[in-house]
Amino acid sequence: MSERSPAPGGLELVQSLVNTLDIESGADSLDTAEGRARFGLAEEDIPGARELRESLRVALLAHAGHPPHRTVTPLGDLLAASPLVVAVDAVDGSATLAPAAAGPLLSRVATAIALALVEGTWTRLKACEAADCHWAYYDRSPAGRGRWCSMQVCGARAKMRRYRAK
Repeated sequence: MSERSPAPGGLELVQSLVNTLDIESGADSLDTAEGRARFGLAEEDIPGARELRESLRVALLAHAGHPPHRTVTPLGDLLAASPLVVAVDAVDGSATLAPAAAGPLLSRVATAIALALVEGTWTRLKACEAADCHWAYYDRSPAGRGRWCSMQVCGARAKMRRYRAK
């Protein structure tokens, strides 16, 4: 949907996962072998990936000040299954966040969110206000108050609806 640039760092993974479903058309790239391969998912991983995707979408809608689009498992409950630990290299003393357990996709998402929290970028990843869109986008606006994935598409539609309603 959006022409916007990808989210920075690990948030691109989160953005890509949320955007595997085109709400308007119903097309879900997790239904394809190529779409599953992109996230390293086997057929049996799909229900969990979809649950994670919709929980992420609710969090991104909240970042933009919008109510949930439906009832989902809270993201915090899903992430609790993938605790992170600080791994310190014994040789050079460098430290990284590493998953303690859980599946590879959930662990990568948990790591991406944790790093985005540290960098202060997590709340800039949002979901479009348009009910037929909810596309994930990274809000680069100076005030951080972006509402749509694309001003040219969803923003223009919303403004036209408001104009016609007057």
